[in-house]
Amino acid sequence: MPTAITKPDKVKICIDRGGTFCDVIAMSETKGDHLVKLLSVNPEHYPDAPREGVRRVLEWFTGESMPKDQPIDTSRIEYLRMGTTVATNALLERKGERCALLITKGFKDALEIGTQTRPFLFQLAIKKPDVLYTKVVEVEERVAPEWLEFVQDPSLAPAEYGGELVEGVNGSKLRVLQPLSEWFTFAYTSHLALQLICPPRLLYLKSLVPLFRIRGIDTAQVRTDLEALYAEGYRSIAIVLCHSYLYPLHEKAVESIAQSVGFPHISVSSDLQAMINLVSRGTSATADAYLTPEVRRYLDGFAEGFKGKLQQEGGSGTGCRVSFMQSDGSLCDFRKFSGLKAILSGPAGGVVGFARTSYDPIDASPVVGFDMGGTSTDVSRYGGKYEHVFETTTAGVTIQTPQLDINTVAAGGGSILTYRNGLFNVGPESAGAHPGPACYRKGGPLTVTDANHFLGRLHIDSFPKIFGRSEDMPLDYEIVKTKFEALTKDINAENGSSLTPAEVACGFINVANTSMARPIRALTEQRGFRTSAHNLSCFGGAGGQHACALAQVLGMHNVIVHKYSSLLSAYGMALADVAVDSSEPFLLQYSPSALSVLNGRFEALKEKGLEQILSQGIEEHKVIYECYLNLRYRGSDTKLMILKPKDGDFAKAFIEQHRREFAFVLDAPIDVENVRVRAIGLGEDSDKIAESTYVRDLNELPEVMVAKDKHFGTNQIFFEENGEFVTAPLYRLEDLQPGTTVPGPAIMLDKTQTILLHPQNVARVLRSHVFIDVGLGPRKELDTTVVDPIQLSIFSHRFMGIAEQMGRALQKTAVSVQIKERLDFSCAIFGPDGCLVANAPNVPVHLGSMQYAVQFQAERHQGKLRPGDILVSNHPRAGGTHLPDITVIQPVFADGSNEEIVFWVAARGHHGDIGGLHGNSMHPQTTESWQEGANILSTFLVRDGEFKEKDMTDIFMKAGDYPECMAPRQLNMNMSDLKAQCAACAVGSAQIHALFGEYGKEVVQHYMAAIRTNAELAVRSFLKTRAGELLQAEDYLDDGTIIALKVDIDDTDGTATFDFTGTSPESLSNLNAPESVTRSALIYCLRTLIGTDMPLNAGVLAPVRLVIPPDTILSPSMEAAVCCGNTETSQRVVDVVFKAFEACAASQGCMNATHFDYKEWYYGETICGGAGAGPTWVGQSATQINMTNTRIGDVEVAEKRYPLLLREFSIRRGSGGAGRNRGGDGVHREYEARLDMEAAHIGERRVNQPYGMHGGGPGERGATYWMRKSPNGGFRRIKMKPSAACHIKAGERLIIHTPGGGGYGSVDDANGETGATGATANKKRKTVPGAMAPYRSTYSRANGSLAEYAAMQESCD
Repeated sequence: MPTAITKPDKVKICIDRGGTFCDVIAMSETKGDHLVKLLSVNPEHYPDAPREGVRRVLEWFTGESMPKDQPIDTSRIEYLRMGTTVATNALLERKGERCALLITKGFKDALEIGTQTRPFLFQLAIKKPDVLYTKVVEVEERVAPEWLEFVQDPSLAPAEYGGELVEGVNGSKLRVLQPLSEWFTFAYTSHLALQLICPPRLLYLKSLVPLFRIRGIDTAQVRTDLEALYAEGYRSIAIVLCHSYLYPLHEKAVESIAQSVGFPHISVSSDLQAMINLVSRGTSATADAYLTPEVRRYLDGFAEGFKGKLQQEGGSGTGCRVSFMQSDGSLCDFRKFSGLKAILSGPAGGVVGFARTSYDPIDASPVVGFDMGGTSTDVSRYGGKYEHVFETTTAGVTIQTPQLDINTVAAGGGSILTYRNGLFNVGPESAGAHPGPACYRKGGPLTVTDANHFLGRLHIDSFPKIFGRSEDMPLDYEIVKTKFEALTKDINAENGSSLTPAEVACGFINVANTSMARPIRALTEQRGFRTSAHNLSCFGGAGGQHACALAQVLGMHNVIVHKYSSLLSAYGMALADVAVDSSEPFLLQYSPSALSVLNGRFEALKEKGLEQILSQGIEEHKVIYECYLNLRYRGSDTKLMILKPKDGDFAKAFIEQHRREFAFVLDAPIDVENVRVRAIGLGEDSDKIAESTYVRDLNELPEVMVAKDKHFGTNQIFFEENGEFVTAPLYRLEDLQPGTTVPGPAIMLDKTQTILLHPQNVARVLRSHVFIDVGLGPRKELDTTVVDPIQLSIFSHRFMGIAEQMGRALQKTAVSVQIKERLDFSCAIFGPDGCLVANAPNVPVHLGSMQYAVQFQAERHQGKLRPGDILVSNHPRAGGTHLPDITVIQPVFADGSNEEIVFWVAARGHHGDIGGLHGNSMHPQTTESWQEGANILSTFLVRDGEFKEKDMTDIFMKAGDYPECMAPRQLNMNMSDLKAQCAACAVGSAQIHALFGEYGKEVVQHYMAAIRTNAELAVRSFLKTRAGELLQAEDYLDDGTIIALKVDIDDTDGTATFDFTGTSPESLSNLNAPESVTRSALIYCLRTLIGTDMPLNAGVLAPVRLVIPPDTILSPSMEAAVCCGNTETSQRVVDVVFKAFEACAASQGCMNATHFDYKEWYYGETICGGAGAGPTWVGQSATQINMTNTRIGDVEVAEKRYPLLLREFSIRRGSGGAGRNRGGDGVHREYEARLDMEAAHIGERRVNQPYGMHGGGPGERGATYWMRKSPNGGFRRIKMKPSAACHIKAGERLIIHTPGGGGYGSVDDANGETGATGATANKKRKTVPGAMAPYRSTYSRANGSLAEYAAMQESCD
C-alpha cells in the first residue's frame, strides 16, 4: 500500500502596517493563530516593521532562531498579505516622487486651481492643498465632444470647426479641433476599446478589427519637451488631456513617446479611470505618478529582506504568494500594486474584516464599522455587499478610482481637548504619536486618551511600560489629573459652574461621541437607511472604550466586537479576495432591447478581468463576476452604480434605489454612463468565516452569568449615569467561556483591546465575538434652570447636525447643477421667534439673511398657519438676497398641536433660471426689480398636503410678461428643486421632533437659547478688545458708489454700532443690496475676525446695532434691482469691515458672475481670484473669497452640457499686490462660443484696485474682453464694462481676467519675512485674532460618500 505523502504545514501571515502600530496575524492548521503587535517605526531595533513581524512569526512557527540581518526564507510561508500606509503617509506628508504633468494647452494651472473653493470658510489665511507635481508641460492638442445639435444635424456646425469627427469609446461623437502635424496608426478592439500600435513596439494587439488613422500629435515638440524633463532628472510623469476618458488616443501617443525617451513610470489618466472631469482625473493621475514610484521603492526594499526577493519559484505559483490590499478591498499581486490604489490599503482591510465577521446573513442586519485608532477614526457601512465610491478626497487630493466607502470622521484617541468660547471642543487637531497624549510623559496636551485614562477606563497595568524619555515607564496618571484640575478651574471660573474634573473629562468624551455620531447618521440616513436599524461593529485600539456610549447616542441596540477587533485590519487581509475592477464609458439609453449590447460589453470586460486574475495565480473555477451599470435619469447628474439584480432588470433596481435614497423618481429615460465588471478570485480562507455566526451562537450557546470570582481586579470608573466613580470588575476575555454573560459596569480586556461596559450594558461572550446589548435606557434629566457647558457643546453638535442633514437631503434630491454640484444652497433651523439657531453654511452670503426671511413670513402669517404648511419667498424685502435665491420655509409645530410653533426650518437654493431680462435674472443691464425674474413675496408652496405646482407655474410664467423679459425655460427643473427643498425641510422637521422626543421640548428650547447667548458672549469679548479705537473705512464700487463704515464699541458691555452713514444712495443699476445682505456680511466678518470656533446663530449680531440709512445702496427701495448686490456689493461690504479692523489686504472683491444663454440651455458660474495677504501669510491665488465658495465648472462637464469651448483656465502670475507678503493672483478664463448665443459678465474691481494694507501694494484690476469677429477677418479685442452683456457669435470669445489680492506690508520692510518674523515686526500694531490664526491644514485621510459633508464641515471649521 503506497505511503501517504503529508504536505508540510505552512503558515499564513497577514499584516497591517498602520501609522503607529504594525499588526501581524499568523494562522497555522497545526499551531493555531499567533498575534504580533509592534511599533511601525523603531529604527533602533529593526529597519522594517512588517519584515520584523514576519521574522518573529517564523520563529514562533518553526521554533528556530532567525537573525535579524539575514534574508528570510519564505518556504514555510503559504502566503503573505499586507496593507500599508506607505502611500497614505507619502500623500499626507507630501513625500512622494518628484513628477511632472503633461496637460492640454491652456490648462497648465487647472489642477492647481482645482474646484476653486477654499477648504476652510472662516479663515483669513487661506491655504489650499499643494499640488503633487513640480513642473507642467502643455501639449498642443484639443478634442471636444460634438454638440448634440451638430450630431443631429451636421449642417449646423460652423465651418470654422473643421478637424476630424471621430467616435469615442462609448460611441459618442467628438471633434479633433487642434490642427496637428503627424500621423499615427491606431487599432481598436470591439466597440472602440482604443489601443495604439507604435512600431517597432506593439503595446497591445488582441482581437483587432480594421485599422483607421487619425491625426496624431506633433511628436517632435512632445519629444523635445519630454527629453528636457528627463534631462532635468524627472523619471515619473502624468499625462492628462482633455476628454481622454472618451478619446484616449492622444494620451496613448504621448505615452509611447515617453516610453521611448525612457521614463520608468508613466501615469495615463484614461488608463487609470476613464471618467469625466479633467481636474479629478488629473489629480488622480498625478497622485499615481507621485505615489507609485514611492510604493515601488518600498516594495523593492521589502523584498530585499527575503530570499529570492519574493519571486515565486519558477513562476509556477508554488512559492509564497505575496499580495497587498488595495483601496477597493481586494488583494493584488505585490508586483501590480500601485500608489493610486494603495491610499486606503490598511483601512480597507478593516472594512473587509468587519464585513466578514460582523455581518450575519442569518438576520442580515446591516452594520456600521467604527474603527477608532490613535490618530484617526474611520466609519463605513456594510449591508451584504461592499459599497464603493469612485471619486473621493484624501489628504486634500481628489482621487478618481474605485475605493471602499471609508470616511475619516475624527482624529482618534489623540484628538486634542480644548475649551474655547464657552464650548468643549474635541479635535480636529491631534497630538499624534509625538508628543502624544499627556499620559505618554512627553509633554503632550490633554486628549481623548487622557480623558479615558483619568476616568478609569484604561487598565494601566495592561499597558507596556514604554513611556517617558527612557521609554520604560507606565502611563502617567498624575500629570493628567493635574491638567484636568487646572482646566476645570478655568471652566468653572469662566461660566460660574461647579463641575468636577471627572465631569469635565466625561463631558469631553460625550462631546467626542456626539461629534462622531453626526457623520455616522449621514452615512446611513443619506441612503435612506435608519441608523438605529444597524449594529455597530467596533475595532481599532480605542474603539472598545467608546462603542457602547456611541451606540446609545445613535439609538443602536447592539455592539459587536470580534476577538481580533484591535487587529481587524490585519485579519481582514485573510478574508479578502483577489479582484480586478474594469470599467468603460458607455453611451446608451437603457432598455430591454439594449441588454444584448450590454451583455457583449460585460463579456469583454470579464475576459479582461479574467486574464489579470489568472496572472495572479488564481484558478479559473474560483473566479466569479459582479456586473454593474452606472445609470442616471436623462437630464440629471445623479448617477447610481447598480449591481446586476437576480432578475436582470437594471431599470427596476435603479428606480428602487433612487426612490430609497432620494424619495422620488423621475418620468424620464434612463441612460447608461458606464459599464463595469468586477472579477473576483475567491480566496481559500474567505468562505470559512461563516462557519460560526454570532446569531447561531446567540441561539445555541447556554447563557451563563459570569462567576463572581472570574474578575482579576477592579478599577474605579466614572460613569455619567452614576455621577460618581464606581468600583467595576476587570475581566480577561481568555478567562471567559463562550456563553458567559457579563453585566456592566465592567471592563473586558485582552492583550490588545479594552472593552468598556456602561452600567446598562450586558455583554455575552461568543466563540469569536463579544455581543453587547446596549440597553437603551432613559436619559439623564437635564436641569433647565442652569446651562451645563457640556450639554451646551452637545446641543451645538445636535443642532448643526440637523441643518447638515437638511443640506445633504437637498443636495441629493435636487436636479440642477447650481445646487447639486456648485453647492449654491444653505439650510438652517430657527427658534419659534424665527431667530437663527444653526446654519450649515455653504455660501456665506446666505448666513443670517434667512433669519429675516423666516421672521417676515412668521409675522405675515401669524396665527394662520397649520401643520404641513410650507411657504416660499425670494423677495429682497422679505429677507431675500437676490431673486434667484429662493427660500422654502416650514413651521414645525409641537406634537399634537395645531397652534404652537416650536421651531422653523428653511432651505435656500439658487435657481439658475427664473426668467428675467432677455431670459437672465442676473442680466448686467437690469435696473428694476421686475427685470430680474419671478418675484415671490410670500405664497404657499404646500398646503393641505398639496404641492401648489399650478400657483408656482403662474408666478414663474409671469416673469415673461414684462418688456424684453422671458419666463423660465426649464420650469420642470425649478419645480424639481423646489420639491427637493421641501424634502430638506421635511428632514429638518422630523429631526427636530426626534430631538424633542429624546430630550423634551423644554430642554431643547433651553439650550437653543443658551447657544445663542454663547455666540453673543464670544462676539462681545472680541469687540471689547477693540474698544476705544478709531475704526472706520470706506471703499468704492467701480461706478463711484461709496460704502462708508464707522464702528463705535462700548468697552463696558462689548456692544457695537456699525454705522454705514455716508454710503451712496440707491443706484440705477443692479448693485443695490438688501439689508439682509449686509447682515450676512457682518456675521461672516465677525466669525472670521474672531478666528476660533463658535456657533453661527442670531447671537452673533445680538451685540450689534446696525445703522443703514434708508434709500441707500445698502437699503434700497422695494422696486430696486438687486441681483448684483448679492454678488458684488456684499464683497465690498466685507472689504470695508476688514479694512476698518485692519485685518488684511483686500481680496479680489467680486464674484465674477458669468452667464451664457442659448435656446433652453443656460450655463453660469462665479470665478475665483486673488486673496488678500495678511501679517503672517501671503495671499492665496485662484480661490473663492469671503462671501462665496461655489465651485467652478470642469471643462469636460461644461463642454458636454453646453455649446461652449473653454480655451484657457490659468493663473495670472504676478497680478497680486506687491508687499512683504504678496497678494494672491487672479485667473484668466477664456470661453469660445460654438454657436451664436447671449453672454453676460458681472464684475467689479475693474476700476478701483483691491487695496493693500500697511504699505502693501494693490492687487491688479480685473478686466473683461470680447474677442469679436472683424468684417475683414480676424478679431477685435474689445474691453468691456465691469458688468456687460453681448450677443456673441460662433467662434468669438469672452475672456475674463479676475483681480489679484492686495499685498501686506512694505516690500522694503527690514524685518520683511512671512511667518513669525512678520508677526514680530507688527507686534505693536493690534491685529485681530483671525489674522494671527495659523493656517488650517488638517485634511481627512479618507472622505468617501461623505466628501461633500466633510467639505461643508471643513468650511465651518
